[in-house]
Amino acid sequence: MNLPLLSRVAESVYWLSRYMERADNVARFVNVNLQLILDAPAVHGQQWEALITASGDSEDFNKRYNKETSHENVIRFLLFDRENPNSVVSCVRSARENARSIRDTITADMWEPVNQLYLYLSDTAVHRPRDSYEDLMSEVKRYCQQFQGATDSSFNHGEAWQFLNLGRMIERADKTTRILDVKYFLLLPKVDDVDTPIDDIQWSAVLRSVSGLQMYRMRHGRLVPLDIAGFILLDAGFPRSVRHCVEEAAKALQTIADGEANEATVAIETIGQRLASVAAVEIVRGGLHEFIDSMEIDLNELGIMVSEAYFGARPAAVTAAGLQ
Repeated sequence: MNLPLLSRVAESVYWLSRYMERADNVARFVNVNLQLILDAPAVHGQQWEALITASGDSEDFNKRYNKETSHENVIRFLLFDRENPNSVVSCVRSARENARSIRDTITADMWEPVNQLYLYLSDTAVHRPRDSYEDLMSEVKRYCQQFQGATDSSFNHGEAWQFLNLGRMIERADKTTRILDVKYFLLLPKVDDVDTPIDDIQWSAVLRSVSGLQMYRMRHGRLVPLDIAGFILLDAGFPRSVRHCVEEAAKALQTIADGEANEATVAIETIGQRLASVAAVEIVRGGLHEFIDSMEIDLNELGIMVSEAYFGARPAAVTAAGLQ
């Protein structure tokens, strides 16, 4: 086995997957806010600031945009800003660079949506269609889902695929917590809005942002914040729940480790046990935001351990929004 080549390929597919997943989730972030403005125009001001806070990039944004969390500034920062490594444009560019470096390893069906999304955003970033952001978000999600489908249906499910799935699931778990945090900790304007139509609109938007509204309705029916928090964090059967993502990441990591324990395998087992043993009511009683915050820290540390164990070094940079 050519270990240096394996390490290079493993790192590239891992980051290819993480960046495509991150682009998808940032698009979901923005789309849920745009939908909230349409559904509840009175609740307009603070949700753009909430989006920056939940993204974990407040320090960078405030420094470069003078803390002006206007609709235009936030959209530019999260979608088109090439100096923001976590913007959609930057994530897709990084994903394409990783994909290009391993063109002889991945399939053509995987390369095409990455390259097409890069070209689409390159053209869009120039013209900036202010009146069609929702269409843009739909296109980002479509290409990302096409890439995910291609990786599962056309890429050999060997060790490289395990690294790809590991990256996808760690990234998805992290961003799912942030989507929930936007609503629960930041978006609700005042206590009087709890259990009102405004509250229901916001919870529906959060569920839609994780493609979970229909599945939640089928399982729980009425919108109940406690049930929604439990569904998004702890439902092992829902593909975008934090628990499901962590369990799938653990399976991938166990396959990669081939029975050998290391810091990363121990860490992910601990995270999984925590999610499997806690109830939603306990999380809310202890503070949902605090639980989410600690989960994000654990997932970031897990990503660092994966990089050190399998790619030979820490990532070049670590931010609140994740690894870069």
